[in-house]
Amino acid sequence: MGENILVDSHVWVEDPEIAWTHGVVLNIKGDEAEVKTNDGKELVAKLSKLYPKDDEAPSEGVEDMTRLSYLHEPAVLDNLATRYGLNEIYTYTGNILIAVNPFQGLPHLYDAEVMEKYKEASFKELGPHVFAIGGIAYREMINEDRNKCILVSGESGSGKTETTKMLMRYLAYFGGHTAGEGRTVENQVLESNPVLEAFGNAKTVKNNNSSCYELDGVNDAEEYLATRRAMDVVGISETEQDAIFRIVAAILHLGNIEFCKGEDADSSSLKDEQSMFHLQMTCDPNSLEDALCKRMMVTPEEVIKRSLDPLGAAVSRDGLAKTIYSRLFDWLVNKINISIGQDSHSRRLIGVLDIYGFESFKTNSFEQFCINYTNEKLQQHFNQHVFKMEQGEYEKEEIDWSYVEFVDNKDVVDLIEKKPGGIIALLDEACMLPKSNPETFSEKLYQTFKNHKRFIKPKLTRSDFTLVHYAGEVQYQSDQFLDKNKDYVVAEHQDLLNASKCSFVSGLFPPLPKASSKSKFSSIGARFKLQLQQLMETLNLTEPHYIRCVKPNNLLQPTVFDNANVLHQLRSGGVLEAIRVKCAGYPTNRTFIEFLKRFIILAPEILKGEYEADDACKWILDKKGLTGFQIGKSKVFLRAGQMAELDSNRTKVLGEAAKMIQGQVRTRLTRERYVLLRRASVNIQANWRANLARKISRYMKREEAAIKIQKNLRRQIAIKDYGNTKSSAVTLQNGLRTMVARHEFHYKLKSKAATVIQSYWRGYSAITDYKKLKRASLVYQSKLRGRIARKQLGQSNQADKKKETEHEREVELSNRAEEAVDKSFVKHSDESDDEEMGHERETTHSIQEDDGTEKSFVMHSEHSDDGEIRHERETKHTTIQADDGIEKSFVMHSEHSSDEEKGHERHTEHTIQADDGIENPFVLDSENLYNNFSDVSHITNPFRDTEIESLTAEVEMLKALLQVEKQRADISERKCDEALELGERRRKRLEETEKRVYQLQDSLNRLLYSMSDQFSQLKSILRSTSMSSTMAASAPVVRDDLADSSENSEASSTDSDFTFPAPSSSSPDNPNQLQVIVQDLSTTEAKGQW
Repeated sequence: MGENILVDSHVWVEDPEIAWTHGVVLNIKGDEAEVKTNDGKELVAKLSKLYPKDDEAPSEGVEDMTRLSYLHEPAVLDNLATRYGLNEIYTYTGNILIAVNPFQGLPHLYDAEVMEKYKEASFKELGPHVFAIGGIAYREMINEDRNKCILVSGESGSGKTETTKMLMRYLAYFGGHTAGEGRTVENQVLESNPVLEAFGNAKTVKNNNSSCYELDGVNDAEEYLATRRAMDVVGISETEQDAIFRIVAAILHLGNIEFCKGEDADSSSLKDEQSMFHLQMTCDPNSLEDALCKRMMVTPEEVIKRSLDPLGAAVSRDGLAKTIYSRLFDWLVNKINISIGQDSHSRRLIGVLDIYGFESFKTNSFEQFCINYTNEKLQQHFNQHVFKMEQGEYEKEEIDWSYVEFVDNKDVVDLIEKKPGGIIALLDEACMLPKSNPETFSEKLYQTFKNHKRFIKPKLTRSDFTLVHYAGEVQYQSDQFLDKNKDYVVAEHQDLLNASKCSFVSGLFPPLPKASSKSKFSSIGARFKLQLQQLMETLNLTEPHYIRCVKPNNLLQPTVFDNANVLHQLRSGGVLEAIRVKCAGYPTNRTFIEFLKRFIILAPEILKGEYEADDACKWILDKKGLTGFQIGKSKVFLRAGQMAELDSNRTKVLGEAAKMIQGQVRTRLTRERYVLLRRASVNIQANWRANLARKISRYMKREEAAIKIQKNLRRQIAIKDYGNTKSSAVTLQNGLRTMVARHEFHYKLKSKAATVIQSYWRGYSAITDYKKLKRASLVYQSKLRGRIARKQLGQSNQADKKKETEHEREVELSNRAEEAVDKSFVKHSDESDDEEMGHERETTHSIQEDDGTEKSFVMHSEHSDDGEIRHERETKHTTIQADDGIEKSFVMHSEHSSDEEKGHERHTEHTIQADDGIENPFVLDSENLYNNFSDVSHITNPFRDTEIESLTAEVEMLKALLQVEKQRADISERKCDEALELGERRRKRLEETEKRVYQLQDSLNRLLYSMSDQFSQLKSILRSTSMSSTMAASAPVVRDDLADSSENSEASSTDSDFTFPAPSSSSPDNPNQLQVIVQDLSTTEAKGQW
């Protein structure tokens, strides 16, 4: 096989655990190959040890293994395992049926419907089955007038008995007839098996077949009753049954009798009372004891009666027990054959032989030797039959087969049975010699067969020997061969049993002829050989059919297939031997159609011409250089290995074709993939562009809609007239609260949203304007105070020059004037400071009131929001509250800065005002101060000559005043710089605030876009109501939160808006109160402040 193995070939390789495993050849180096098995292992094996694997074998296996492309050991094993996994327990090997024990019930395989189906079908028309073997045997017996036999073999536990039962049941069903006493042949055949099994099967080391032993889960009472019923069916009377069971009981008692040394030398007696009890349970205790313990010696002169020692008495006891049971079993078999209706004068018969299989144990004694001898004889018969079938196939196809060698095991059969010189003959000879023992017997074997290829002498042993059987080597222990081979016909035993009072027992032992009355040696081996020869003569007169039973595992579990165990049984059962016989000739044959279908690719030119099928097959074989094949009438016969060689060539051709096909297919697939990718990319681009265009279109539509909304909203703001009435302004400012409170407007949600948005914007605009105005006023005041300070400094310098020329007489008047000036200065400074602080507090209070009003408006707006816009309004409100917090912190910072400025001005006795529209008292007081100085100078002139000391004091005082004015100027400049710096900081805060305003405006635009429909409805409603309102009143009105807005709500317009301007000081009662007025914003929009 190795020469046809190539790289990448699928092969079978030996595995120590599972016998065989399949793999792929990775590399070949010389006569070794590297194989990767199916379980991922990599190993190196000899090419000669590899077998090709058929990758095209059916996944469910083949029904007849002769149809396998490769008929070798691993292929057969794999096919059986595959079918067993599918619960297909039957498989053909030619005409041989292999039955694998399922260890579970499969009733659907054996019901009446299946039997009827196989009864009408020809052989192999249906799947493999034991019914098919029974049917072909019966039909050939009837049609061809030939005797048939069916041999069912296998090791213990393989299912031989069950297979035999099914076969006998089918044969009885196939041709059954009614027997006497109303019992059918079918029932008698079926019930005979339990009887023979109960009395004939024994417990073995591999299986428990005997119902006589105590088993777990077996009810002995039920088994006993079942046996009695079966004995009734096969025609054994009740009296005979009682006698049979009495004999069985006596044999059991006989086996329990033990012996000890007697009073005389070399004598024996019963060991104890228990042995006496068992003896008393037999038929004649005294005669039986005398027969067991003594022996009659016949001499020419006289008959001598001598005693036996305990060992001789035990041998005599065992011989008697075996003799009785053997006669009983022979009677049962004869009785059953007569009862079933077997006619000894019948012309034709079908024999069913259930025989033990080949055995090889750890300890093999005389029993295994006899069993394996039987299997060797049957295997010889089996090989002859297989060769005969092959010969018939060759003759049918008219091919030359004369040179085909026959595989025979005649040498090992002759080694066992040849006379003289065979093992059995040497054993009988050793048994007759008085001083023979196992060592002398084994030494005789060693000397006789030392050059025989089937005989092996084991090392380190003196009594063992090994025989090479067809199924393998078996080592036998000859320790008990001599004892088990001896079978004396004891006259005392014969006379005792013949004289029994029980007629059934005396019938089992009829009187012997006078020539046989004397005791003589009888060999078990010789008798076994004689019976086996008679069996083989019977088989040779019939045409055999074979059923090989296989036990899949030793655990007796279903669905478990032990490869090593099955392989051993295939070898010992002769299945592989039959394959070797077939391989010796033409192991592979195919019909012309099958051959051409498989190998036509090796010669494709045949398809171009017109050839006969046989010529085309020969063309292919000649083209590949094969020889030794045969072309039959309808089949091609190939020698061993030729199928593998053809498959190897076929694999090469297919490989090259596959490469070419793969190249073309890959090219086509690559191009198709490229076309698909290109088409897909174009579609993706088109879809993406379309999607982008739709997005742009939606954006443009949304932008256009936003512009329209803004335009309409601005138009509403520009057109809206806040001068109609006081109630119209209140209605627009508190629209949402009024609609929620009174539920009078059906457009509540939409107008409420507009009011909230407007309130946020107007509040922010008012606060921003106020802060800008306040910052501008502070900057202006700072600059103005600086100019006034510089002007006062210049006037002070002029006054100093005048004062230098005045006379001393003015001193006294100057002192009085100074006192007056001081009092006036202190008074006016205090008043200016108090007035400035009060004004700033009022301003701050007004701002805080504005903030409170705004917060109140926002909070009310929050509470008036409905469920549809709650989430969006809360988001906007959070943002506006954050902006309000920043604005409030900005105002508080301004107040803190003003307080610092006021504190510093009090220190320098100057007042800096922060409110616009209020005159600066410091400026007025400074001007009055200088005017007073002028007056003093004018008054004190008459005293200039007389009061020099007073003038000197006045000069000092003026210098001090000048110094004070310089300090004031410095302070003013510093304050101016601080004001500028503060203004810069506030400008930056304003920019940040404006950024937030822009963000708020963007959020407002998005909110307006989402509420476009609501504003449209609100606009239409308000426009309809504005048509009926009076347009004459345009003067600003003061907001009154306590007024009822419901009276003039219909007069409000959505085309107008309101803002919170800077606080006005025109009110005489509360000049710092922040008022809310209605203002037309059309000019504001025109200036771009929206």
